[in-house]
Amino acid sequence: MNRRLGFVCLTVILTLSVHAASRAADADIAASADSESPSGRGARRTAEDFGIPHVAFINHQIEASWDDAGIRPSKEATDGEWCRRIYLDVIGRIPSLEELESFEKDPSSTKRAELVDRLLGDEYVDEYARHWTDVWTTILIGRDVENELVDRPGMRQYLRRSFARNIPYDRFMEELVTAAGVNRNADGVEDFDGAANFLSGKLEEGGVQAAAKTAQIFLGIQVQCTQCHDHPFNNHKQNQFWEFNAFFRQVRALRRFEGSRDVQSVELVDEDFSGEKGDNPEEAEIYYERRNGLMKVAYPVFVDGSEIPRSGYLPGKMDDGTEYGVHRRQELAQLMRGSSLLPLAIVNRMWGQFLGYGFTKPIDDLGDHNPPSHPELLDGLAQRFREQSFDLKELIRWIVLSSPYALSSRSTSANASDDPSLGEPPLFSRFYMRQMQAEQLYESLLTATKADRAGGEEAATMKDRWMSQFIIAFGTDEGGDSTTFNGSIPQVLMMFNGDLTKKATSVDKGGFLNEVAKNGTSNSAKINALYMAALARKPSAREIKTANAIMITRKGDAVGALQDIWWAVLNSNEFIINH
Repeated sequence: MNRRLGFVCLTVILTLSVHAASRAADADIAASADSESPSGRGARRTAEDFGIPHVAFINHQIEASWDDAGIRPSKEATDGEWCRRIYLDVIGRIPSLEELESFEKDPSSTKRAELVDRLLGDEYVDEYARHWTDVWTTILIGRDVENELVDRPGMRQYLRRSFARNIPYDRFMEELVTAAGVNRNADGVEDFDGAANFLSGKLEEGGVQAAAKTAQIFLGIQVQCTQCHDHPFNNHKQNQFWEFNAFFRQVRALRRFEGSRDVQSVELVDEDFSGEKGDNPEEAEIYYERRNGLMKVAYPVFVDGSEIPRSGYLPGKMDDGTEYGVHRRQELAQLMRGSSLLPLAIVNRMWGQFLGYGFTKPIDDLGDHNPPSHPELLDGLAQRFREQSFDLKELIRWIVLSSPYALSSRSTSANASDDPSLGEPPLFSRFYMRQMQAEQLYESLLTATKADRAGGEEAATMKDRWMSQFIIAFGTDEGGDSTTFNGSIPQVLMMFNGDLTKKATSVDKGGFLNEVAKNGTSNSAKINALYMAALARKPSAREIKTANAIMITRKGDAVGALQDIWWAVLNSNEFIINH
């Protein structure tokens, strides 16, 4: 980029960076009039038109909470805002310019529900599976790409197939918790099971992490806090952790080597467990130490107190036909499937995924010590989700067609108090803005610039390579998600000058920017196209003025000016925010 234009581009970035906040302030007076009208009008109409009682249930519960709190919701999001939001949340990228324009031109009063049907249907099944594979890879195994006991391609292969087929969530849980086989799909491997990657890196030290993560992810309870002592602030006890841990004592992670001492794969196998002393398979006890030094014994007991046989033997038959033994992980999966915590935990997680906040904070810490913001809604959705055979796509449909999801992200004087970032329980009277996940940003940059996409594992490997730079630049702990773009120097440099940004702003033949520059329309139309492609809106008068100033400074170099504007738009806060 021409250095003498750097200050101009930074001015554009600053203008765009505060755009969302300034829109909220500027819209406050106008929105107060809108909030007098029935809240979430379009979302309720959709629920009635399509006969979706579960959406109506959500709306009723949320609107009742607004009445109780004495607040009024923001007005509905524009079609462009909602379209950008739904593409990001359901398939993990912003809409292409063509997809956005097609949606905005659609005169149908039910076009939002119809778009949801399309995004959840066969047309976008590959992108749906790719996005939720990204989400659940992070949930299940984190972002640590160096863990030699976990094979990320194997994990992704299992997840892609699962989400492409939309397997029921209870079956999804069971396959992960009971997986056995080799975690890496290499040539000649007959017993590959990609689901094994969930536990393959969590079985050291007696499976402490296996127990902790299984309970946290699938039951929404943080039993790891009671590994060493009773929890001081809730009713979780130390014995409950070790009783839950006992379910994982029959499974082992065996390292397979091929030609060198580098780990090539890990195989999960179930074996008889003879107890920690190694001499009592009929009881197969484990031991833990209380804080006072007293040693206690534990057997497999579920969190609700349900016990299974204490035997460490795997199921078998004696010579006389008598059956003996128990498969502890399979028993655990059945107990989890029947537990009320399973649907509660996933409903809470998915609500937080789409609305920015769950009904509890954190989302994976359910219990009397952490009451949900909307208990009747959480319980009701969990019950309906179970009755719907644990269909994740149906749960997504209910959430994204609801009133709170359809609202603008602009706060008003009538709902300014609804600010969960200050520690208050969320009331969902507006859409809470949040930064894109790193994978969404990557996919959105590809979409906004019409970049060529690789397929299958090659695409995932390319994304991993970019993500590793992204995660380091964002400085997150343990490879986790960053929650804010705080403008640190590594972040700015990566977004300003990274390879993906360079490709995005290239004017090479066939690229998006080249197509816009050569399409024969006016400069104003070209600038509109850039803003619509990246932000799903047209530029404001102030932004048009700045863009025109760049055109003048470029002295007739329209392509160079468009390149400067496009670079600035992609580097704006508004681009990386889901709003």
